[in-house]
Amino acid sequence: MKKTGLVGLIIVLIILFFYFDLGQYLTLETIKTQQQQIDQFYQENKFLTLAGFFLVYILVTGASLPGATVLTLAAGAIFGFVSALILVSFASTLGASLAFVVSRYLFRDSIQQRFGGSLQPINDGIAKDGAFYLFALRLVPAFPFFVINLVMGLTSIKLKTFYWVSQLGMLAGTVVYVNAGTQLAQLESLAGILSPGLIFSFVLLAMLPFIGKKVVAVMKSRKALAGFSKPNHFDTNLVVIGGGSAGLVTAYIAAAVKAKVSLIERHKMGGDCLNTGCVPSKALIRSAKFMSHIARSQEFGIEKADAEFEFAEVMDRVAEIIKKVEPHDSIERYTSLGVDVVQGDAKITSPWTVEVDGRSINTRNIVVATGARPFVPPIEGIENIDYYTSDNLWELREKPGKLVVVGGGPIGSELTQAFSRLDISVTQVQMSPRILVREDPEVSELVQKQFIREGVKVLVNHCAKKFVQRDGSNYLVAEHDGENVEIEFDTLIVAVGRAANTAGFGLEELGVRLNPNKTIETNEYLQSSIPTIYACGDVAGPYQFTHTAAHQAWYASVNTLFGALKQFKTDYRVIPWATFTEPEVARVGLNETEAREQGVEYEVTKYGIDDLDRAIADSEAHGFIKVLTVPGKDKILGVTIVGEHAGDLIAEYILAMKHGLGLNKILGTIHIYPTLAEANKYVAGEWKRAHAPQKLLEWICRFHAWRRG
Repeated sequence: MKKTGLVGLIIVLIILFFYFDLGQYLTLETIKTQQQQIDQFYQENKFLTLAGFFLVYILVTGASLPGATVLTLAAGAIFGFVSALILVSFASTLGASLAFVVSRYLFRDSIQQRFGGSLQPINDGIAKDGAFYLFALRLVPAFPFFVINLVMGLTSIKLKTFYWVSQLGMLAGTVVYVNAGTQLAQLESLAGILSPGLIFSFVLLAMLPFIGKKVVAVMKSRKALAGFSKPNHFDTNLVVIGGGSAGLVTAYIAAAVKAKVSLIERHKMGGDCLNTGCVPSKALIRSAKFMSHIARSQEFGIEKADAEFEFAEVMDRVAEIIKKVEPHDSIERYTSLGVDVVQGDAKITSPWTVEVDGRSINTRNIVVATGARPFVPPIEGIENIDYYTSDNLWELREKPGKLVVVGGGPIGSELTQAFSRLDISVTQVQMSPRILVREDPEVSELVQKQFIREGVKVLVNHCAKKFVQRDGSNYLVAEHDGENVEIEFDTLIVAVGRAANTAGFGLEELGVRLNPNKTIETNEYLQSSIPTIYACGDVAGPYQFTHTAAHQAWYASVNTLFGALKQFKTDYRVIPWATFTEPEVARVGLNETEAREQGVEYEVTKYGIDDLDRAIADSEAHGFIKVLTVPGKDKILGVTIVGEHAGDLIAEYILAMKHGLGLNKILGTIHIYPTLAEANKYVAGEWKRAHAPQKLLEWICRFHAWRRG
């Protein structure tokens, strides 16, 4: 109601302004004809004239009414150059700030809510360089200042910043108009004040902040590279360090655009994803899922089913799967694509030089894609335990008797369930109140209940304190509710996160800056503090997924090769991920927890997959799809799917969010029956029913009744 009242007041004031033709008093002709009377009144009532003029100027500019230019001329004619300059400078800035505040109060929330996704790049630019943009606009008086006031009110720029930048930026234009006002008698029109040459001069002046910014960037670059000798000749256009997902894609793109690129890998091509992460874990999960189906045979109408297996053979199958995928990432393949693949330990010795086992390579740019390794927390006594991580787990061939998994994140949870399904007694230890803490509580609860049904002992709120060995047995001592709890095990897997690989190849010596979590600090172009060195993948963050590493690799490759012509800011707007437990969990965009933390308003639409025909037919009728949308709109803010093949089903929403498609578009798309993908359409239908135009439907009901007679 307050906003409605303010809008109404502004509309009334504008109507009165034009109805009573108050604009006639703010014309050049009126000021010129009344100048003598105004001068006389000023001489007799100086304070009243100054105060009245100051107030009128603020009201005119604050209400975005025409006439500010004429008032500036009048100030110069009446008060003289110095007094007028001071008066107008402060009055115009206060008026502009008033318009800014009104615009922000009335319109910003609704505009950002409706067009937030489209405006995100603008918001990011304003947050970083808003003062530069505003200052440049203020320096060009030919640009309508009232438009600047209103538009800036819709952004995130702070009022304090808006005020001082406006005060400074409008000063040049104010000087020109006030000075012209001192010669009011000679002025014939407003158009005569700003000649094309003067406008061009202001435009050049407006470019100064950006020129200055560029100069500062060049100076910073020179400072970062100072003390190093730049080669006269380069052996390659690009050296990529690391043959994982990020490094492989970077090298692939560089070779595809005919650049000369060297790829250095010290261990195995394919990195963690192929050798110790995505591929082996999914192979293990597949075998474990097969065993779970046998255990559920009665659900499929099969009275009894049984299977015998050797744990070592299951792990051998994992190794065989790795070998089958290896050719995709092999040295032979990348050599055939034109990449110079070098095996050995890389050492960056200068911003343009990389040494590999005694060989020195001069290169224009370097991309660091060295990935990450499992983080092992400094728990007392762990050095006395032969523990496993996702790196060496795949060497395991003897079936564990009692397995403890420390960690309740995606990796820990996937391994917990997989090993449990292979007839192993598994205890999962998690220090947080629930597993999968990045997901909404209902998601964690659903997965945890399934773990417990399958026989996993899930210990949340248990903080690992130390490991002890007693009577030939191993024990984890964890604190729970202020008391120590001992958990016996013979095999231990540590899965509490990953740490970036930033040590040992020259970054420290060069002074490349790191983030607090030890990832490489990069700008929006993936450029490090040394301008010739870029980083992508797990070593750069902020996401540690194979698909985001590949996504970043495109930007790293293109920016290193073509950055002198055009740079591309890394786009993190639509980042999906999945946890391959059962039920599977997939997400893109915001969930409810994040939306509340960020203060984002949202609506929730939910569809239970237990109602889906195909899920019922497959005996997989569990889970749900939850979609967050802008209140009253079908614009998607985020989606969480829990259920069979969630990682596949989420793809439709990734596409929709990437290209701005709402739930109405999904509802209008034909989905094959019977498939799990129909759930995507049904959740859109739930949203549509909740937003049905009830008043219109009442009239339609009456129309049908009338048609029936």
